[in-house]
Amino acid sequence: MHFTAQLLLSTPLLAYACWRDLSARVIPDSISLALAGVGLAARLSVGREAALLSLLTAFLLFGTLLFCAMRGWLGGGDVKLAGAVALGLSPAASWDFTFLTAMAGGLLGAVYLAGPLFAPRLAAARGAGLLPRVAAVEARRLRRRGPLPYGFAIAAGALAVLAANPR
Repeated sequence: MHFTAQLLLSTPLLAYACWRDLSARVIPDSISLALAGVGLAARLSVGREAALLSLLTAFLLFGTLLFCAMRGWLGGGDVKLAGAVALGLSPAASWDFTFLTAMAGGLLGAVYLAGPLFAPRLAAARGAGLLPRVAAVEARRLRRRGPLPYGFAIAAGALAVLAANPR
């Protein structure tokens, strides 16, 4: 599978994962399974050894993130999504993916920390369209100290690495 095909197949799956994470704070297992399938096919097209190395790297990342999830630092859907993405990347690209995801997560966290400053304005614009409605819901989640939709950070890291052609 050519890297462009992997990017084209992964992009809508990651976008849907973001939508579901934002709307319900749930990332469906079917998205992670589909991404794992696309990624495994991409790595097998490079060679069997490449696929085995990616499988090992994805397993190590999954295990590390599972530990974080067991401590309540990350959601289970985020763990599965990140593991599925790593399955389609080389070990070096998985490192880049992890780093870029952490950076995107930091930016996401900063936006959410700044959210209470903008929440009154966003709530006032409630009837203007989809974006203000989503912002109003997120403002309520912020006030209740709800979880971040970390699927956005995972998708950002994945798309950045995939767009850079990580062979």
